[in-house]
Amino acid sequence: QVQLLESGGGLVQPGGSLRLSCAASGIIFDINAMGWYRQAPGKQRELVATVKGSGSTNYADSVKGRSTISRDNAKNTVYLQMNSLKPDDTAVYFCNAEVKRLLWGGYEDYWGQGTQVTVSS
Repeated sequence: QVQLLESGGGLVQPGGSLRLSCAASGIIFDINAMGWYRQAPGKQRELVATVKGSGSTNYADSVKGRSTISRDNAKNTVYLQMNSLKPDDTAVYFCNAEVKRLLWGGYEDYWGQGTQVTVSS
């Protein structure tokens, strides 16, 4: 099994910054893309940012220029640095990873439990 453990959420004032971390553990042969998604109350889960093993990144327009996604392949960990936070960024943030557990297997999607980010004064 594979576990994704998120940390770094919390309450922050508008204009503030936050750094989320997500570490994957378990039986892991390779990880393709890792990323962050978020879900606000009453809304569907949406992409925030993804990063492939090559380092290629993709951002939602709503966070582009304010957020940076990065990963440490040696630690199977992905980070999301968020700056200039707005109340609209309030949501539960979920970590996602495309994991290959065995050499002869395919990639499967795994999700973390989510971490709450609240932007409020």
